[in-house]
Amino acid sequence: MALSAAVSLAGEASRYDYQVLATSKTSTMEKEMNQAAEAGYSFRSVMGGETGFGGNEVVVVMAKDSDAERARKEYRLLATSKTSTMQKEIQEAGDRGFRYVGQTVFESAFRGKEVSVILERDNAQTGVRYVYKLLATTKTSTMQKELQEAGAEGFDLLGMTVGKTAFGGSELVCFLGKALKQ
Repeated sequence: MALSAAVSLAGEASRYDYQVLATSKTSTMEKEMNQAAEAGYSFRSVMGGETGFGGNEVVVVMAKDSDAERARKEYRLLATSKTSTMQKEIQEAGDRGFRYVGQTVFESAFRGKEVSVILERDNAQTGVRYVYKLLATTKTSTMQKELQEAGAEGFDLLGMTVGKTAFGGSELVCFLGKALKQ
């Protein structure tokens, strides 16, 4: 169903208030996202790259729906060029109830190109934790095999990017996950 058809079926449309956040520091972005969340905004989209004035930045769009209840959300932004570090950090967040909402490749001033992941936790929701699996390879045929194996274990593909590794090569990086009730 097209969005316009869905809006007309629902009656009067919701109104949205947007905030565009942009920075060259991932730690600053996480702080700004959590400040926006305190004001009732939630994550909508992310991209990393070169912007008109800021050079290389990570840009996040947050939105507030006029009809939605004010949800209390919390955000984590993880960024690294080492897949083993990312796997550990994303799983620690998943154990604390954070769910994957987006990813991008971001070029920081100090660390070069990093794969960045945004995770969200709805503090009103309890009893759910997430299990994550990160797959990274330079060969698409290897990724096919690894995705099939992960799919057989119940992991759903959440997102994919091409990122530079700490060793200087380009890798296809896939994030997979599944929710578990506690």
